[in-house]
Amino acid sequence: MPETTQQVAVIGLGAMGLPMAGRLAPEFPVSAFDVAEQRREAAAAQGAVPAATPAEAAEGADVLLLAVRDQEQAEAALFGPDGAASTLPPGAAVVLTSTVGPPGARALAAALPRQRFVDAPVSGGPLRAGKGDLLIVVGAEDAALAAARPVLDRLAGTLTVIGPRPGDGQALKAINQLLAGVHIAAAAEAVALARGIGLDPSVVVEALSQGAASSFMLADRGPRMLDAYADGAEVRSRLDIFVKDMGIVTDLARDAHVPTPLAGAAQQLYLLGERAGLAAADDSSVVTVLSPKDEPSGEDRSPTA
Repeated sequence: MPETTQQVAVIGLGAMGLPMAGRLAPEFPVSAFDVAEQRREAAAAQGAVPAATPAEAAEGADVLLLAVRDQEQAEAALFGPDGAASTLPPGAAVVLTSTVGPPGARALAAALPRQRFVDAPVSGGPLRAGKGDLLIVVGAEDAALAAARPVLDRLAGTLTVIGPRPGDGQALKAINQLLAGVHIAAAAEAVALARGIGLDPSVVVEALSQGAASSFMLADRGPRMLDAYADGAEVRSRLDIFVKDMGIVTDLARDAHVPTPLAGAAQQLYLLGERAGLAAADDSSVVTVLSPKDEPSGEDRSPTA
């Protein structure tokens, strides 16, 4: 049974929203909405009460957790037909966990003057979301943060308050995504090169994951890149998420007049992946843009004159 009476609404039950709802349900009364019925059913199996609309989920909520893909979905969930804003009580905390960029967070906060807005993008992936071990970076005033703190503490392994303004959390999340996006692209190049020169990519990933060249993304995405060449990688983070996020990074850098050549190169790789039909595939599948599935490995290539 839930240990508190603070009512929580979770809107968006995708790769991150569903495990977050499952993590919260044992401690809070949770109502949950997603456009997909099977995701609502999955949330119900983890202890949440499924809602038919965002408005139904938000009715009476003390904390509304938005876990949608982008700005467009956030606006639709809040202000569209049967949107959450129509029933959300004054003074409720709205926690934006999505990555939408600083201007997007500020726009959403301005559109909710009667609520307390908490800019709190998350990082760490579905497994860590289910364990309450996410990195959460926050931009919020003290009163708003205090209202949402029990929920955030249940989800976070590390919670860092960046500043008092909506958009502050998004700014740091953009820098996180710069590193994450570049690391995935670099790991893809390493696996592609290994294939190209005839090395066993599985041995390469295992060996490099133990040394100085290791990164979280190599250890996490490397094995999934190998799966991309077999039956396909399990979709844990869609490739088009990094199309969006690297766009936020490069826009932010442009506005600040800071050159980010590596981020720009990584952005182009994800755009190539999207153009190749991989938008809904796991982001690790970007490796197949550099070394296509049907391309022979280095040891299979015939020598040229």
